[in-house]
Amino acid sequence: MDRGFVAVSFGTSVPEARRAVTAVEDALRRSAGDCEFVRAFTSPTIQRILAKRGEEVPSLPEALEQLRARGVRRAAVQPTHLLYGFEYDKLRAEAEALSANFDVLSVGRPLLADTADLLRFAAGLAGMYPREEGGAVVLMGHGTEHFANAVYPALQTALRLVGREDVLVGTVEGWPGLEDVVRQLAPEGPRHIRLAPLMLVAGEHARSDMAGEWKGRLEAAGHTVQCAFTGLGELPWVQEMYQERLTALLETI
Repeated sequence: MDRGFVAVSFGTSVPEARRAVTAVEDALRRSAGDCEFVRAFTSPTIQRILAKRGEEVPSLPEALEQLRARGVRRAAVQPTHLLYGFEYDKLRAEAEALSANFDVLSVGRPLLADTADLLRFAAGLAGMYPREEGGAVVLMGHGTEHFANAVYPALQTALRLVGREDVLVGTVEGWPGLEDVVRQLAPEGPRHIRLAPLMLVAGEHARSDMAGEWKGRLEAAGHTVQCAFTGLGELPWVQEMYQERLTALLETI
């Protein structure tokens, strides 16, 4: 088989959160037929942590070398990243640097790459979280200083366009932040908040930032808070979006 693909993720060191990555990888493999498959993580820190536990997960360059050693000449790289950003820029540069090793090497798009993706994703979230009287949903994303952070406020707009002003988006390291979320909730008074990660995995950020500072700050503002620990990768409709990404990508190799 001269075709293969790499499913590349940032990675996670939280064992329970790994199931979200595995679920997406399994979905991608199902949609890839008999293509050769290798996983890769982009975080050196997570790779080191896993290596100390006895698990070696290759970087993207290492994963591509594995495909080449298996005789793959036409390769695809499908990220599980949520949006374009520094991590995506890095993996694309790594892939381009190794493109001469293959007849064809194509890199796929992240989950939220255009307006149609945002509207579809907002509709999926709206269906996942039915409206509750006196309730609200707060979704915690990672955030970034990269201009791709604009996806988060754009998603907030998309949610409002589908009639879900009760679903709010915030980020740990970008804009809007936690205080922006608290301020938006304030006019309605105390509410029951469903707090969930807007990330592929419910990993360290979900267990420390979301269940720690975010939950505490919302409770201090008078709300009752229930945390969910389900990564986006565990959701079948999100897996389907990734599968469509890979299907389109494989048509180019």
